[in-house]
Amino acid sequence: MENKYFSLEPKDNPRVVKIFQLALGIICIAIAVFWIIFNIKSLKAENRLWATNAFLVLFGIYEILAGTGKTAKYIKTSQGEIEIKQHSVLPVMKLKSGDIERIELYPLSMIFYLKNRKKVSMRFGLSYTEVIEPVKDEINEFARVNGIQLEERDEEI
Repeated sequence: MENKYFSLEPKDNPRVVKIFQLALGIICIAIAVFWIIFNIKSLKAENRLWATNAFLVLFGIYEILAGTGKTAKYIKTSQGEIEIKQHSVLPVMKLKSGDIERIELYPLSMIFYLKNRKKVSMRFGLSYTEVIEPVKDEINEFARVNGIQLEERDEEI
């Protein structure tokens, strides 16, 4: 089984957009540092200035991460592992085939039941429906190759 990568993003950003994101992130952090250095006395008096600086720094960090591609959402399958990154700021979840007891496929989501009685759910949503079927087909193939029980179910309201 070969490695398969499915992007959960609406489209890949061109290089110009990534450079702009990096530059914007650096500028936001630089402005926050500038305000802290040159307005340190007013920062002691105003808590709102600390909040705006914290926002600028965190937004700058996010933009830098987005510009380097670290916030991309995806599903990647390989021989014995599935990597799921469904949130841009949370780390990648790696599910080894030996840890997966069964998989339930729903029209707009998947649930992985692990052998340690935990479950990991993956929601697709309605925005980018063209990626749902290829991902489900690959998960089907992954389950078949690795001997994992797979159930297809309808959504229950």
